[in-house]
Amino acid sequence: MNASTVDRRIRALRPPKNAVDPYRAHGSVVEDERRPDGRLERAVTVFLAGAECPFTCSFCDLWRTTIEGPTPAGALVEQVEGVLATLGDISCERLKLYNSSNFFDKRAVPAEDVPAIAALAAPFGAVTVESHANTIGPTALDFAAQISGRLEVAVGLETIHPAAAAQLNKRLDLARFDRAARFLLDNDIDLRVFVLLGTPHIPVHESVLWTVRTVEYAADRGASVISIIPVRGGNGEIERLQARGDFTPPTLLQLEQALDRCAHIRSSVVTADLWDVERLPACEHCRAARVERIRRFNLTGRTEPSIACDAIHGNVDISALAAVASHHA
Repeated sequence: MNASTVDRRIRALRPPKNAVDPYRAHGSVVEDERRPDGRLERAVTVFLAGAECPFTCSFCDLWRTTIEGPTPAGALVEQVEGVLATLGDISCERLKLYNSSNFFDKRAVPAEDVPAIAALAAPFGAVTVESHANTIGPTALDFAAQISGRLEVAVGLETIHPAAAAQLNKRLDLARFDRAARFLLDNDIDLRVFVLLGTPHIPVHESVLWTVRTVEYAADRGASVISIIPVRGGNGEIERLQARGDFTPPTLLQLEQALDRCAHIRSSVVTADLWDVERLPACEHCRAARVERIRRFNLTGRTEPSIACDAIHGNVDISALAAVASHHA
């Protein structure tokens, strides 16, 4: 099955997009983040509404907050201005611009808007944008030269499991990721990496193992920050894969264990993404305590004793819990 056929199948299974205003960011958040030197940095993340990413990944749910067609000129500038105006006296060191697409794709970020966006970023010591490895090149250098702070580019590596990676429809191989990582680091641009937990086509009993291996791979290639993101359902394709037995929803316990197994990595900050964490299957007796333990690790990087839970005997078998999650999903 060729790529265009797969694209059409994935898109045909999607529910309708959310209603978004291209002149208004669909969200923002201010939070503290740990950096490789151990300090906490306050960051404001702006979730921008714009053109959809051209890469139709099987696991993606970011298309929900994109628009049809290219991003209108001036729209992103207005969105960033709107969010920054709400900060008031809140002082942030980093500006993160997440546009559910690729910042260096001119269809998503009009070239004529880049100088104004760079000017809005002037008060910040660092700026993070997101991009598929395939769109990283001279345009990234141009943006880095226009901003006054340090640039960081977030890239989805997802998994290094060879069979699973080939079926994500991401159009990315490890050689291309490695070239993008080297390009960024050789040009003094920081690299942030996204890694999946619960990647489709990986057996559930190997899920945590391959997440940890992928985090280690990213760290070895110079990533400053690595975020473990549990795969979320709801895009239609994930439900199709689940019905075929090719996907099992990741659990909160798996997320915690993956993070614990990455605690030995010191060259990179490794965190667990807690967005929609309430959707992860978990024991309700210890869910809150586990979420807070993960949240503390994200901020400190310090390991803590594991949480014992009488309801699951303190050490539940991952595959058994995941099987239950799959049955009830």
